[in-house]
Amino acid sequence: MTALIVGALLWAIVAVLLVVAALKGGSLVTTGLREGALDFLRLTPRVAIGVVGSGYVAAVLPPQVLGDLLGPNSGWVGTAIAALAGALTPGGPVVGFSIGVTALKSGAAPPQVIAYTTAWALFAIQRVASYEVVAMPARVVWLRVVCSIPVPFLAALGAMLIGKP
Repeated sequence: MTALIVGALLWAIVAVLLVVAALKGGSLVTTGLREGALDFLRLTPRVAIGVVGSGYVAAVLPPQVLGDLLGPNSGWVGTAIAALAGALTPGGPVVGFSIGVTALKSGAAPPQVIAYTTAWALFAIQRVASYEVVAMPARVVWLRVVCSIPVPFLAALGAMLIGKP
């Protein structure tokens, strides 16, 4: 039911944006449709590969291994392993979230997966090196990274306190 509501809301937003573009000029509608179609064609194969790939990873990984490392009884050590893995995971959202889903399917606990995805989003090493250090002074980047270190642990703690997500 939630997916239906979210889908309807997204289509409503698209409809409103279509009306706004049409009011500003017909060429914006054409440009928006063309750009949207190109993005769809570019992203669909990546999403499909990531989702199918995560299914294969889940099938190949022994659930006991992930259950021991990142399961409900792994505690803060499992959270630290998950946060480190998140920071070291290269790639975009298709890769990061697919690995998170795979970990859940293979026995990882939700707080540890939350720590993984939070660490991946905050300080994936390749993004820090490729984008942030290039654009900002290295001292500012490393200060941001160091200040962000507690965040995956706080997110996991929040998940533990709130309960099973």
